[in-house]
Amino acid sequence: MRGIVKASAGKGLEFRTDLPIPVPGDDEVLMKIRCASICGTDLGIYDWGAWAQKRIKTFPRTIGHETTGEIVEIGKNVKDRFVGQRVSVETHIWDGTCPHCRAGNRHICQHMTLYGIQTDGAFAEYSKVRADATYVLDDALTDEQGCIFEPMGSGVHGVEEAEVAGKTVLVAGCGAIGLTVVAACHVFGAKRIIACDLFDEKLAVAKKMGADIVVNSRKQNLVSTILDLTDGLGVEAAIDVTGSPASLNASLKSVMAGGRLVSVGLPGEPVTMDMTEDLFYRQIRLSGICGRRIWETWDDFTKVMKDPIYDMDQVIGGKFRLEDYEEGFARMRSGAPGKMFLYP
Repeated sequence: MRGIVKASAGKGLEFRTDLPIPVPGDDEVLMKIRCASICGTDLGIYDWGAWAQKRIKTFPRTIGHETTGEIVEIGKNVKDRFVGQRVSVETHIWDGTCPHCRAGNRHICQHMTLYGIQTDGAFAEYSKVRADATYVLDDALTDEQGCIFEPMGSGVHGVEEAEVAGKTVLVAGCGAIGLTVVAACHVFGAKRIIACDLFDEKLAVAKKMGADIVVNSRKQNLVSTILDLTDGLGVEAAIDVTGSPASLNASLKSVMAGGRLVSVGLPGEPVTMDMTEDLFYRQIRLSGICGRRIWETWDDFTKVMKDPIYDMDQVIGGKFRLEDYEEGFARMRSGAPGKMFLYP
């Protein structure tokens, strides 16, 4: 079969036409891949950064983890998945035995295996995965929507963590994940949604996706603007999708005493905060987000994507044949907006 592999340690990927079709084990399903999308993690694997070096030890490794596939074969122990079903895949493959799994937090399993990174993944014509790590797609969802459960789901998880119903919420960052966060805040009953970004074009889309107020934080001081909008109190919850140290600090200062700051975006460097004044003395609850709650976040994100306010056209950045993956990767590196999709 055709596929994209990390053939060896070092920079680059290879497109292959001689890969064997995977044979599913007793507890696995075999999927015919309908489409997959490129993640920043895939760029890191291409560039062979430190994160990828730490996790990929076996070559060749077929990569890709954001996907929709159609089940074409099931293992003998699989009872609740069937040939013909369309599914997406939870990347965080849990073991079910560790303390975190037993406590209901399978998404942060102590012995987690990463699909498409530590196992062969979805940038191929076929892929196998443990059956209980698949999510059966609602018929109303497109294949592309199935792909984005994994990347955008972290944003929806952030909305769950912030408990936005009835609250004034700040969403910092209006890229694809941030726009999903805005829409999810709207769907799950936020009283008022304030979105900020550095680009007016993104803010215009945020308005369409449910933001009540938008703030260009390049042109306006975010903290003073938020305080003006909230009678000096601040927002009850802020969700930062940027990972930028400056944005995290501004979001923290924009939260009212006793409120919540949820960090979805991953900082690329250490973040310095005045924790005594800005966090402790104001008793702010700070949460980091890892992945998606299994399967609560998936069910919640299905509700968001089925809502008319969610505009999938704003999420799709480009579509490419699998063999043209280099073009899709180049588009991502250029900073082009939206997700890039690959089709076997």
